[in-house]
Amino acid sequence: MRPEQIELVRKTFAKIQPISDNAAEMFYQHLFEMDPSLKPLFKRDMKKQGRMLMQMIDFAVKGLDDPETILPTIQALGKRHIGYGVKEEYYDTVGKALLWTLEQGLGSDFTQEAKEAWGDAYKLLASVMIDGSKNS
Repeated sequence: MRPEQIELVRKTFAKIQPISDNAAEMFYQHLFEMDPSLKPLFKRDMKKQGRMLMQMIDFAVKGLDDPETILPTIQALGKRHIGYGVKEEYYDTVGKALLWTLEQGLGSDFTQEAKEAWGDAYKLLASVMIDGSKNS
């Protein structure tokens, strides 16, 4: 990712953080609307799941400029997801739900540039998770 994309992801995520509980709830609601078959994968308390999601996004966003520090953790997360029943094709749906959530939460601050930057960030992280799942 280009430095300006990383900065844009960080700036926009900083605007989401104050509403992180609501954003996580919107994300999962939209994800399950897009693909109801994913709901059984989430057996935990959804508020706790949402907090974990936002913490992982925060971790990833903070490390985008030094990917070597975050990639092992992201790869291990992908490996763990296999045990939860996650399939490679689910990553596309999750990415779409994430971008939709950001658009809802950011409104006019979710510019085309922000959408592209987040799309690139998600593609990078999803590819590392998928690689992790294949090396399990």
